[in-house]
Amino acid sequence: MKRATVTIPDDLADAVENYARDQEARPALTVVVQSALRQFLTQRGYLGRRSPLRITPAKRGSGLTDVSQEHDRYFAER
Repeated sequence: MKRATVTIPDDLADAVENYARDQEARPALTVVVQSALRQFLTQRGYLGRRSPLRITPAKRGSGLTDVSQEHDRYFAER
């Protein structure tokens, strides 16, 4: 993880403070900035969208006998 010092204008600082204050569980400034930056870069195509892992079971099984032991290798190959 990289550390950065960022200077933001007063209007942005006020908006972030108002947003954080309005939340039921007040988020840390770092969380708000990371979330905003992630959304900004994702919308512009510079960061891939996160999608949950979806596993679809085989109808008749995989035919493999070592899946319970070698599952990491099989996922890495996909």
